[in-house]
Amino acid sequence: MAASTAAGKQRIPKVAKVKNKAPAEVQITTEQLLREAKERELELLPPPPQQRITDEEELNDYKLRKRKTFEDNIRKNRTVISNWIKYAQWEESLKEIQRARSIYERALDVDYRNITLWLKYAEMEMKNRQVNHARNIWDRAITTLPRVNQFWYKYTYMEEMLGNVAGARQVFERWMEWQPEEQAWHSYINFELRYKEVDRARTIYERFVLVHPDVKNWIKYARFEEKHGYFAHARKVYERAVEFFGDEHMDERLYVAFAKFEENQKEFERVRVIYKYALDRISKQEAQELFKNYTIFEKKFGDRRGIEDIIVSKRRFQYEEEVKANPHNYDAWFDYLRLVESDAEAETVREVYERAIANVPPIQEKRHWKRYIYLWVNYALYEELEAKDPERTRQVYQASLELIPHKKGTSIGKCPKNKLFKGYIELELQLREFDRCRKLYEKFLEFGPENCTSWIKFAELETILGDIERACAIYELAISQPRLDMPEVLWKSYIDFEIEQEETERTRNLYRRLLQRTQHVKVWISFAQFELSSGKEGSLPKCRQIYEEANKTMRNCEEKEERLMLLESWRSFEDEFGTTSDKERVDKLMPEKVKKRRKVQADDGSDAGWEEYYDYIFPEDAANQPNLKLLAMAKLWKKQQQEKEAAEQDPDKDIDESES
Repeated sequence: MAASTAAGKQRIPKVAKVKNKAPAEVQITTEQLLREAKERELELLPPPPQQRITDEEELNDYKLRKRKTFEDNIRKNRTVISNWIKYAQWEESLKEIQRARSIYERALDVDYRNITLWLKYAEMEMKNRQVNHARNIWDRAITTLPRVNQFWYKYTYMEEMLGNVAGARQVFERWMEWQPEEQAWHSYINFELRYKEVDRARTIYERFVLVHPDVKNWIKYARFEEKHGYFAHARKVYERAVEFFGDEHMDERLYVAFAKFEENQKEFERVRVIYKYALDRISKQEAQELFKNYTIFEKKFGDRRGIEDIIVSKRRFQYEEEVKANPHNYDAWFDYLRLVESDAEAETVREVYERAIANVPPIQEKRHWKRYIYLWVNYALYEELEAKDPERTRQVYQASLELIPHKKGTSIGKCPKNKLFKGYIELELQLREFDRCRKLYEKFLEFGPENCTSWIKFAELETILGDIERACAIYELAISQPRLDMPEVLWKSYIDFEIEQEETERTRNLYRRLLQRTQHVKVWISFAQFELSSGKEGSLPKCRQIYEEANKTMRNCEEKEERLMLLESWRSFEDEFGTTSDKERVDKLMPEKVKKRRKVQADDGSDAGWEEYYDYIFPEDAANQPNLKLLAMAKLWKKQQQEKEAAEQDPDKDIDESES
């Protein structure tokens, strides 16, 4: 006890506190520490002693130790390929080629995707003049990694250096099957040209421009033909290139090169045709270099007329860009037409006029048509005064009268309206021109396909004429329209039509199709009444089944008044045709009318007090909601309490009732 007390009284030694926490006046950095260590050479180790091997036993011992070191390094980390390469190169330095091969093969088993490994392996075989081994390695490399271009370059170079031209060509062909990058094709072409194989080079170019169909490659092909004196072939290549790219992918570089080629051949007219063809089809922003070269050409070889043509072409380009940016810029069209009228053939002028009048104003307002009408007027004046063609002038005026919507004499043709169609159809009906009525209804429905009344009238006309199939087809076409103004009226008319034709099954299908689009309570009630009125065997169960299906479907309906309307219709049906149990079943589904309160908000969002409203609580909903179930139990308890109090207040009445 005393000993433990003495031990408890022993004090724990205090840790010395640092009173001065300010930094020292002289600071020392890590860099300074490292520099001092370097100066004092604290970490330098003495070089290993030089070892001189004097006999074969020492050499074998040295090899054993070295190989063990390499193997240990490989065993520690097999994925470090540099260790494998150093090992193989060391074996190679000892002329142990077979061992070096074995090491390279082991390394390829570890990582056959390493490019450096394949290159070192093949270089070792080539360095030691093992040609067949080197071929074998290159074959394996290009088979395993065919997208590594370095393997193919090295392989073809080796075959060419060995004088095996056929073998090098074969390797190139294997390479081209993979459709490599452009430089690979150029290497193949240059290889053939080194051996004066121009035809082979041409064949390679044919394949090259199809695999890499760039403009620059077509130009290189044409210049290759030109360089070797095949001018007809070069021209053919340029023409094929123009046809290949077409009007959608035109490039000014191709036409500039084509024009310069023809210029070198002194074919100046062909040069002008090329430049004009390109300038008519390439936008101004993309043809700056083309304009520049065309201008230089005309200054060198053209006359005053040629230079004026360039200026006109530039202005035409400007107008083309303006009307392309805004086709309804009629002022730009007027300027453009004045330019072509002053310096173009009649067919060109007519073409520009046709393009201009094709841009009809998008909306039918007079302010948009005022400038547009003058295009037609100027077109007619040009045909009359400049082209001296009265027949074409007459055609222009007639086309303008048919297009411009200011004439009211042919009302339906120029400004169709519902009232005009209805009046015209009524007139033809009175004249008993039923075929014309059909044509008018077709035009009417083209004008307003959303007009349900028109569809119904058209179908009724066919029904009166006795063509039931046409009437049915018209109804089917009508209900398939994406937009209708009164779809419920159209569907009702179609259903009534089928009922009149006594097509019970088709009517039933129509109701089902309508219910897929809408779950309105009136559709369900009408469907049930249809089944009831069909008068066929089993109509009552079918009617009851529809009511049950409707009630089940409308449980999730937010409009409780519609659900109540359905149940009331169902109860009327059961009152007339059902049994007592059927009536009780419907009565159990009837909702309870309760009074509730809710907040009212003013237009500005502020509270405007409370208002009372009536809500309906359906027994099926109350069974799924605990709060409503609890409320029903509370009301039942209250009712029982009221009956109990009434019995206590009038006991004589209870005695009389019991005696009786």
